Amino acid sequence: MKYAMFLFLTLTLGVSHAQTKAYDAGEWFKFRIHYGFVTAGYATLEVNDEMLGDKEVYHIKGYGKTTGLSRAFFKVEDNYESFIDKEKDIPYRFIRDIDEGGYTKDIQIDFDHETNKALVHDKKKNTKDWVTFPQDAQDMMSAFYYLRNRLDVDALSVGETIDINMFFDKENYVFRLKFLGREVIRTKFGKVPTLKFRPYVQSGRVFREKESLTVWVSDDENKMPMLIKADLAVGSLKASLTEFKGLKNSFKIHVN
Repeated sequence: MKYAMFLFLTLTLGVSHAQTKAYDAGEWFKFRIHYGFVTAGYATLEVNDEMLGDKEVYHIKGYGKTTGLSRAFFKVEDNYESFIDKEKDIPYRFIRDIDEGGYTKDIQIDFDHETNKALVHDKKKNTKDWVTFPQDAQDMMSAFYYLRNRLDVDALSVGETIDINMFFDKENYVFRLKFLGREVIRTKFGKVPTLKFRPYVQSGRVFREKESLTVWVSDDENKMPMLIKADLAVGSLKASLTEFKGLKNSFKIHVN
């Protein structure tokens, strides 16, 4: 369902200077999903320290749901989790547990980066399958944190694109991000310098713009998503950052 995919796929975007750690345990974001002045739902992202077996990982949790009248007409309640190696920025486990108007999925993916094979456990269907994935593939959640830490935006030119391998459910994709430039936007926190991007997903052997999505991330060492906009046939659906805590770096705001 496009709405729920908008909540989380578009939140997995961002770039950072390769030399600077962009986040740490304790970071937490809350986003308001709205159509004009009407609030359709909320989404959160948080980072925690955890052990996965003998590995020290960041446990990333993403949660989104519809609220109010939107929930009455179409209930969405989605949980996404990723367990990411603290040094290598690669995922070891990905969880997708969703309910979108009665459409449900409950999938756990465990990544073996030595063999480049993933064990996909579909808990709803009670099946387990091994699927090959490309070197250094990311899941839908880990992609956000990988890009924040690993890519150097100062080396990008306006119009340049960035490609990363992504493994989702049982499929391999190439995720492409186009750099649109810098822009100062108005937010509830004040005027924020941002980096502007357009995401694409590979379809067959070509890249096609599934929706007209635009993403603004803070132009500082945090590289946190400030605003996400999906242009619709009538109007646009937006995700606006409303609350945050636990930032690792200073948040840059223009006073005037």
